[in-house]
Amino acid sequence: MLLLGTPKFLRRSAKHQDLPSLAIWFPCDTHPGRQQVMAPLPPVWETQMDFQRNMKRNGSRNCLTRRNRFGSRERDWLREDVKRGCVYLYGAETSTATAPTTSSVPSSSCADYHLVLCTVDTPASEICAGEGRESLYVQLHGDLVRRLEPTERPLQIVYDYLSRLGFEDPVRIQEEARNPDLGCMIRFYGEKPCQTDHLDRILLSGIYNVRKGKTQLHKWAERLVVLCGTCLIVSSVKDCQTGKMHILPLVGGKIEEVKRRQHSLAFSSAGAQAQTYHVSFETLAEYQRWQRQASKVVSQRISTVDLSCHSLEEVPEHLFYSQDITYLNLRHNFMHSERPGGLDTLYRFSQLKGLNLSHNKLGLFPVSLCEISTLTELNLSCNGFYDLPSQIGNLLNLQTLSLDGNFLTTLPEELGNLQQLSSLGLSFNNFSQIPEVYEKLTMVDKVVMAGNRLQVLSLGVLNRMSHVKHVDLRMNHLKTMVVENLEGNKHITSMDLRDNQLTDLDLSSLCSLEQLHCERNQLRELTLSGFSLRTLYANSNKLTAVSVYPVPSLLTTLELSRNLLECVPDWACDAKKIEVIDVSYNLLTEVPVRILSSLSLRKLMMGHNHVQTLPALVEHIPLEVLDVQHNGLSRLPDTLFSRALNLRYLNGSANSLECLPSACAAGESLSVLQLLYLTNNRLTDQCIPVLVGFPHLRVLHLANNQLQTFPASKLNKLEQLEELNLSGNKLKTIPTTIANCKRLHTLVAHSNNISIFPEILQLPQIQFVDLSCNDLTEILIPEALPATLQDLDLTGNTNLVLEHKTLDIFSHITTLKIDQKPLPATDSTVTSTFWSHGLAEMAGQRNKLCVSALAVDNFAEGVGAVYGMFDGDRNEELPRLLQCTMADVLLEEVQQSTNDTVFMVNTFLVSHRKLGMAGQKLGSSALLCCIRPGTVEPANSFNLTVANVGTCRAVLCRDGRPVPLSKVFSLEQDPEEAQRVKDQKAIITEDNKVNGVTCCTRMLGCTYLYPWILPKPHVSSTPLTIQDELLILGNKALWEHLSYTEAVNAVRHVQDPLAAAKKLCTLAQSYGCQDNVGAMVVYLNIGEEGCTCEMNGLTLPGPAGFASSSTVKDGPKPTTPSSSSGIASEFSSETSTSEVSSEVGSTASDEHNTVGLDAGLLPRPERRCSLHPAAPSGVFQRQPSCATFSSNHSDNGLDSDDDQPVEGVITNGSKLEVEVDIHCCRGRDLENAPTLRDNSPTPCPEEPARSLCFGIRRQNSVNSGILLPMSKDKMELQKSPSTSCLYGKKLSNGSIVPLEDSLNLIEVATEVPKRKTGYFAAPTQLEPEDQLVVPRDLEEEVKEQMKQHQEGRPEPEPSEEDRTEPPEEFDTAL
Repeated sequence: MLLLGTPKFLRRSAKHQDLPSLAIWFPCDTHPGRQQVMAPLPPVWETQMDFQRNMKRNGSRNCLTRRNRFGSRERDWLREDVKRGCVYLYGAETSTATAPTTSSVPSSSCADYHLVLCTVDTPASEICAGEGRESLYVQLHGDLVRRLEPTERPLQIVYDYLSRLGFEDPVRIQEEARNPDLGCMIRFYGEKPCQTDHLDRILLSGIYNVRKGKTQLHKWAERLVVLCGTCLIVSSVKDCQTGKMHILPLVGGKIEEVKRRQHSLAFSSAGAQAQTYHVSFETLAEYQRWQRQASKVVSQRISTVDLSCHSLEEVPEHLFYSQDITYLNLRHNFMHSERPGGLDTLYRFSQLKGLNLSHNKLGLFPVSLCEISTLTELNLSCNGFYDLPSQIGNLLNLQTLSLDGNFLTTLPEELGNLQQLSSLGLSFNNFSQIPEVYEKLTMVDKVVMAGNRLQVLSLGVLNRMSHVKHVDLRMNHLKTMVVENLEGNKHITSMDLRDNQLTDLDLSSLCSLEQLHCERNQLRELTLSGFSLRTLYANSNKLTAVSVYPVPSLLTTLELSRNLLECVPDWACDAKKIEVIDVSYNLLTEVPVRILSSLSLRKLMMGHNHVQTLPALVEHIPLEVLDVQHNGLSRLPDTLFSRALNLRYLNGSANSLECLPSACAAGESLSVLQLLYLTNNRLTDQCIPVLVGFPHLRVLHLANNQLQTFPASKLNKLEQLEELNLSGNKLKTIPTTIANCKRLHTLVAHSNNISIFPEILQLPQIQFVDLSCNDLTEILIPEALPATLQDLDLTGNTNLVLEHKTLDIFSHITTLKIDQKPLPATDSTVTSTFWSHGLAEMAGQRNKLCVSALAVDNFAEGVGAVYGMFDGDRNEELPRLLQCTMADVLLEEVQQSTNDTVFMVNTFLVSHRKLGMAGQKLGSSALLCCIRPGTVEPANSFNLTVANVGTCRAVLCRDGRPVPLSKVFSLEQDPEEAQRVKDQKAIITEDNKVNGVTCCTRMLGCTYLYPWILPKPHVSSTPLTIQDELLILGNKALWEHLSYTEAVNAVRHVQDPLAAAKKLCTLAQSYGCQDNVGAMVVYLNIGEEGCTCEMNGLTLPGPAGFASSSTVKDGPKPTTPSSSSGIASEFSSETSTSEVSSEVGSTASDEHNTVGLDAGLLPRPERRCSLHPAAPSGVFQRQPSCATFSSNHSDNGLDSDDDQPVEGVITNGSKLEVEVDIHCCRGRDLENAPTLRDNSPTPCPEEPARSLCFGIRRQNSVNSGILLPMSKDKMELQKSPSTSCLYGKKLSNGSIVPLEDSLNLIEVATEVPKRKTGYFAAPTQLEPEDQLVVPRDLEEEVKEQMKQHQEGRPEPEPSEEDRTEPPEEFDTAL
């Protein structure tokens, strides 16, 4: 028995596995000072586990562990108080990292840990006393390891961490805290772990044979050799601490291999009197380690030592022998002051000039640093300082001081003594005004105070700082501006006022202002001086007027997009050097002639306005880029292409263009146009000849126009064409001359009437082909496909039949998208008409697709649906992981709570945890939509619950109008989130990214950015009505280029959801999107006309088609997939389908007395659809798929000749239950799925229905499980790892059988006793009483009804055919 010194926690270690039981000592409430002992706990093996980590890199590094098993005593003890819990204590291990970015979590395959039961009040000191440890260490997100203070409470740290993530229920927090998977985010160590490469970077040491000098006069001798910092230290082995040491500076020296001696290196210092030491290593590994580290040192030009991100509390003692160190980087450590190698000893570096101590959580400014008078650069960012000591004025040589990310409100006057200080960083502190000490720092030319709390912009204060030229006040709380006098300011040249709350801005007194950033304010008017103005950025305001005087003759860039301007300012027309004008997303109605005729303008962006016409061009202009999309243009100027000879890019999409101007005014065309976007216009075939005038055309988008033909002779002349988009027209063919476009790599022609596959497979550079939603019937392909072909989309071609040979050839394509074969239309399958979806994903100009989607049309027993969108921005790993796991997590959470917000939030948080190590450095936006029956009136309503993090969004079309359902979590669009991140002292870079990584404030993954980036989602819930038409899910790229209204209007009248999703992606690309874009369109049909209940006229098939419904409990409603769903994702998801829970029972009886029982004994309940579900016994109860059969041979379900029970079979009296878990199974190719023969006879009621059994078929690559009938004649029994437990000795009663030839998504027993009219007939039985499994209270009624049926039915005469004993057949109806 193990007795612990403290009563507050229990330790269970692998050292005590031989103990039979374990007792816990607790304080006695009635007698203080006494201790009472609980009853012995179960054997310790219940809490003994070795932590198994399987670090796989199949697109991810994930943390896979076995679930922890608590004994019943431990569970009872935890349930008594939510303040109790457990801490997993890991052992320290040393591992070798494979890359600099590898997490510092030990990479060994087996890292041991044991449990420590404790309370939130248990301090680390008590745990250390019970464990026999000196200290405990905590590690967050596989990153740095910090020593816990004795008073810190480990369990409270875990609970606070989970609470910050978003968990609110204390019971759920307790449950999550004891999940071992949490170790990828937070874990505790009994000893400090460290990686081998980290140790090498800090210090290398060993005892080796050493010879001094280049000649062989000296002998080899055994010495202690240390490589630390910039020096090689050689000393005697015995007197290494007190004896003589030889220090060899290596910076600028060289390291060479000694060829005459194996595994030997020659270390030489720099200079004329260079010394050399030969060191002989014992192994090749040691030789390589020393050579690698020493080579880094000798290659330096200055003496720099980088010890960042090493979890150091002090610098190693040997480092002080490197007296030539000039720059020391200690960023991201836990440096202390009082330790032997702490901050108080850094003054020993006599030549130290640069010191980086950022992100060390010092709390107090180390005054000892003020004694290092040689410092010229000091970085103390993100250390939690609230003030600075006056001694900082002693650093007279200091030139750069970084104090960003602290809590400073004032600066000491002594800071003004630093007259050599030229750079002072004060961003993301708590200053409410510009410190006066700036006036004394005459060498400082920048006021860098972004992310503080300034509310008033005082120009008078800036006027007194004549040395200041640049002012950065972005992300403050500026609301007003104060001008103390009319005196002009001639020294400020640049000002950044982004992301404030200014409404009016008058900077006309800044006559030397050259650059102004004032984006994302609330500006209505802006007044500036034009004497020196060169660039003006004022996007995303409410500007109605912009005044600049005098005319800015030096202005080159003017960006005024997303404002309320009704005309282009006159002064902009007179700017002689203007090159870029962006006035998109305004209220402009005309374009001034002087703007379009400017002789300096290179780029004009005027999209999303109300311009009806463009002025005619008289003279040649140098315009290169023209964007006039989303206006009301009916034609372009006739002289546009003949006068704008430098025009390379033209986007005229989303207008009313019916024709194009000619590029050939007189003779040969001189146009250099390369990119032409004319999507969503009214262009006809008459515009095609004009395209011949653009011989340099590389990208051509003519989607969603009125094209019916594309003349072959015209396409033949576009030899430079690389990308062609003709989707959404009425084309019947693609000209054969497309084979002459040798540079073509992308062809998009979906949603046409194309019936003949174009001759594109001969093109040498073809990569992407989209011919979905056409009328293709066959494909003639060459024997070999081009090696460059990566993506071929043929979905939506309902008449297309691909031969096996064609499929074999296509199998080499990276991404092949084809339709699934339609399911057989039988009485046993009922189509769900409430929703259908279509998905489209396009990679754009990227080489990889970082967007994944999830679609489950039948979710949670077939009464709901789940749709999701995941965008990894630059990584494809996390979106695919979320695609595979999130539906399963949601299914589990739905069982635990009926509150929409609770189960959605928990789904995101658990998915965040399940990302494991892959989620430590990578992140992803996520959007999840769940449709479920309403909780208030579940009989006639559905609820739509939407949750999201990041930038993926969903919009609902209700009565033709968009209803946004999501929230954008980004720094630019969510001021509350931006303020939260600022309060957490994150550093937001100038491109508005948290620590320069992401603009999102909430994501799944990126755990190393905690607490700035959180996984808690925004959740909204709305009841669906008959007015709800469709649901659109899209990623960031889609919504950046399409408004909610435009997206809804674009797809409202498209019949096919796949074509609708394709159209949205095509529009986004034509509108300028070059990134990954994904769109999912879900058509809704919530109304009585979508009902499939029996009461509305649809009836179930007779007994021949199904077993008696009395044998089915809460089975899922079979549905067929939408014909347009297709395989919309290149990734074959492993996400499990909606969990199917069914229990099929049978009553064994004699063949001659079972006919007719189905009609009177147990009446079949009425079939209900998703709109009118039957009242369930529980809410979405998840359980293994169970088939129950009667057996009276023996109590354990075995025949007399059976030797032992079959593994995986649970016996319960006379009921034999075959449990099958269908979690995360993968479907096979649909072509291999057995289907019903067209000529197979329909079973009649008089015969046993032997031809039908059920499997689950996946709807698309994402997942959608349905039940379907299959012919038993085509079944072949197969073995698989997931069903191996069902294979054993065949039982004579047919209870245990192999798997059918379905899609391997559910295991179904295919051999059972013969049945008639829905009941199973077993071999001849002697005891009729044992043949029925009915409730006890119904036994008399059942016997009475059986007797009545026997008396009222005449005995049929057996025919000759009946006398012949049929072969023994079995089947099962699920």
